[in-house]
Amino acid sequence: MVRLLLRRDWIGRIHLALTLFGLPYTVCTPGVRSAISCSSSHLSRTSQTIRPISTNICNLYVTSAHTMPPSAAPHAKSRCSLYPGSKIKRFPVPDDKVEWSQNWPQYNPVSHTDPSVLKKPVWADPDIGSFSPQFNAVDGTVDRTSFEGSYKQEKGKPLNPRGRTGLTGRGLLGRWGPNHAADPIVTRWKVDAKGAKIHHSVSKRPILQFVSIKRKDCGEWAIPGGMVDAGEQVSLTLQREFSEEALNSLAVLPSERANIHERINKLFKSPGFQVFKGYVDDPRNTDNAWMETVAVNFHDDSGNSVSELPLQAGDDAGQVKWVDLDSSFQLYASHSHFLELVAKERKAHW
Repeated sequence: MVRLLLRRDWIGRIHLALTLFGLPYTVCTPGVRSAISCSSSHLSRTSQTIRPISTNICNLYVTSAHTMPPSAAPHAKSRCSLYPGSKIKRFPVPDDKVEWSQNWPQYNPVSHTDPSVLKKPVWADPDIGSFSPQFNAVDGTVDRTSFEGSYKQEKGKPLNPRGRTGLTGRGLLGRWGPNHAADPIVTRWKVDAKGAKIHHSVSKRPILQFVSIKRKDCGEWAIPGGMVDAGEQVSLTLQREFSEEALNSLAVLPSERANIHERINKLFKSPGFQVFKGYVDDPRNTDNAWMETVAVNFHDDSGNSVSELPLQAGDDAGQVKWVDLDSSFQLYASHSHFLELVAKERKAHW
């Protein structure tokens, strides 16, 4: 994802407008592994044993594994040759040298932190040495814990739990260590004029629709999403990101905003299905900073909450619309994988 880190000034509050996954590159480091696909993630599927989880905003039910089991394959996009938004090339890391446990004296990664991060915006950490972050803990208002468990440190800097990336520093990411994001997947049933569910002609299963945004930076359709602000509950991030990116709640009149808020609250208080929780193989990742996310599905089963609201793209999106869930629809990064899990959970067409 070639994306500058932007902040919105709204009621004196600055919001980081980054998306979850990186720009898909098709050209990777020569000689590393020809089979690497920089536009696809290696994410594990969920099992079908469900248990409830409660937050102060939304009720979630997830699979028996609270976090998704790590993939056997090494991260790929995190090793793509050209770092996003720059001319910086990573030090080539072959598959058999990704894990930190592999001794590799010749490893000489490039150091890079984007100028937008070095300007010390409120969403970014200072350089190591000028402050002492508490890693593997909630550090003041910043959550530095990882879904991957406890991560190691070297020379005062955190080490990517999935291994080497060929680049040190923070790149485009603001935080040392995990950078937490959230993906709200909002769905409804596709219905006919009489309100009856429409079934697919081949699979015979009902068709789900989800709210999709067309990204301005790469022109691909995607799930709305963004970064978790310091001190913010993930449940609030999910609600805020959907409101801002799909309904453009920051630009509507106060009278309309009240209606949006009421309907959004209704949907996000309904049981949500936690689709994914864990490390994201993102081209912005470095040896010392990486993306992690929570993707949650909120389903408007009756079609009387957000389904009735007019969709309007926020400033991170070029377009927004309801899209049929179907395996043939091309989506940004690993979002198709998330939607496949949603379709299976809802017993819908895929």
